Amino acid sequence: MSIFALIADSNTHSTSYHAMNQTHFANLVPEQAWRLGHKTVLRYKDPVEKRWMEVGWLAFDADVRRTAVALAGMGIKVGDRVGLFSPNRAECLVVDFALYSLRAVGVPLYATSTTAQIKYILKDAGVNILFVGGQYQYDRAIEAMGLGCGLTQLVVFDTGVRLAMSDEQTLYFKDFLQQGYDSQLEDEVSDRRAQASFTDLANILYTSGTSGEPKGVLITHAMYQEALRTNHMKLKTLSDDEVSLCFLPMTHIFEKAWDLYCLARGFRIDINEHPLEIQEVLKEVRPTVMCSVPRFWEKVHAGILQTVNGMPPLVKVYFNRALQVGKRFHLDYKRNGLRPPFWTIIGYTLYKHTLFKIIKRKVGLDRGVFFPVGGAAFSEELCRFFRSMGVPTVHGYGLTESTATVSVFGDLHYDMATVGTVIDGLQVRIGENREIQLKGKTITPGYYNKPEETAAAFTPDGFFRTGDAGAFTDRGELVVIERIKDLFKTANGKYVAPQQLEMALTADAAIDMAAIIGDDRPYVTALIVPNQAEMKALAATLGLKGDNTAVWLADERLLAHFETRIRIAQKHMASYEQVRRFTLLPAPFSMDNGELTNTLKLRRKVIAEHYADIIEAMYR
Repeated sequence: MSIFALIADSNTHSTSYHAMNQTHFANLVPEQAWRLGHKTVLRYKDPVEKRWMEVGWLAFDADVRRTAVALAGMGIKVGDRVGLFSPNRAECLVVDFALYSLRAVGVPLYATSTTAQIKYILKDAGVNILFVGGQYQYDRAIEAMGLGCGLTQLVVFDTGVRLAMSDEQTLYFKDFLQQGYDSQLEDEVSDRRAQASFTDLANILYTSGTSGEPKGVLITHAMYQEALRTNHMKLKTLSDDEVSLCFLPMTHIFEKAWDLYCLARGFRIDINEHPLEIQEVLKEVRPTVMCSVPRFWEKVHAGILQTVNGMPPLVKVYFNRALQVGKRFHLDYKRNGLRPPFWTIIGYTLYKHTLFKIIKRKVGLDRGVFFPVGGAAFSEELCRFFRSMGVPTVHGYGLTESTATVSVFGDLHYDMATVGTVIDGLQVRIGENREIQLKGKTITPGYYNKPEETAAAFTPDGFFRTGDAGAFTDRGELVVIERIKDLFKTANGKYVAPQQLEMALTADAAIDMAAIIGDDRPYVTALIVPNQAEMKALAATLGLKGDNTAVWLADERLLAHFETRIRIAQKHMASYEQVRRFTLLPAPFSMDNGELTNTLKLRRKVIAEHYADIIEAMYR
């Protein structure tokens, strides 16, 4: 073993938070490799052998160095933009840090993006070299090249990708490393690392665009550093041996900023490449920390209820009783800094080590210590459900333009109807039209190549306009009401926040998706996508034969059942907000037909166009 490795091994178990001490990402990996040595930093699942492969810090550092040299050999200069179009893979992080080492700029694209979307982004950002993951990404990139997006070089991660017969330029990643490597360029890479500045641009992150074309959000290294600092103030109790499951797309600011924090802390990151495999991967990894969106927890909640509802009646009574005790323990007492009564402690301890332990272990959440949730509204009901079970979901609010976190729950006294308190160093105010406005070191300087949009995004005194309506509680916690552009007024002059109602409806296990309609209409209606498992079970109970979803959805008994569920879900809403009529849809909204963004937000205009006839029928 080399002297270097021996020194690294001697530092493997150090718990000092060295990387938080203003270490530029250009130097983060080599410094962590020196400190942590062979400690595992990444794991990924081998697609052939179907087993988890480990990457230590020293190997990660070697991969980053080799990739940086190869990129320098390809002519990448300071400030050049390089694209990444791939599902989550270890190679994505290698390329990210190689670009940081070169003071170049990473431009990630969602793995599900269409040809038109990637053509626009690549051309707008001036990307010449694009790293792609699998067959879908390669095929779209080749199509975009044919349309004149400016690409000159593709590099493919997956060696199983079939290249086009006429493609003589594309390189597989392993060949790229061999052909592009030149040992004489190692000094150049070292020089660029030494010259790295926090004012350097780190990434251009394109928003998914619920309306209009995507905008490239500028993210500097200084913004990331401030985000790490403020997040660490909230997370000092986490140990350096946490295990994070990378589930959200690495393109998403929430996942990207979280992964960077995990690497700075020396956590292990297990990478989930295929979103559809998340249920199985979750059980295999059993993460202690993981960032996610409300949609994930809605699915977990529905799965747990489906399992419990299939159990004998006595078990269901036992489960509901356990939730009540868990609520008293966690939310009535612990949340408020109070010691629970003796019998509440005894009762909760019993449920914690029996029913709750079994359920959490079955799902893969039994080791959880911190599960931040963001990206969309998280219902109070869902938060209460998981917190009562001892699953540490922590709701927060943020945007790409704010480097993720704006506010987050504290350890004590958090109000589940809010998104917590504002992080240190950030100014937040409520402006005209109740708009949440931000100023601070984590706020973007603007949008790439869009001076007019940048100017419009800021107030005259320099606050960023989020486009979200909100308010502060008397205790200083932030409440996000709705996207201002999504608020609509009924024909009776009443304002309705559709996301709040959609969140209430989808909290019901029987409802998978919902889109609220009502702008300038006499009353509110809804397009409802039923949960398929719930609907099949109900159809069987009602004696509906076959597997014809269209026939089931027309059955008056099934419609009456959903009408009851909707009425219960919206019972706390004002009368003018409540859904008067609804239509059950046979298929979910999807990204493929443009009804959802890459971050699974509703594109309301597209949905209104696609279901225009159905919507009109609900107002006749």
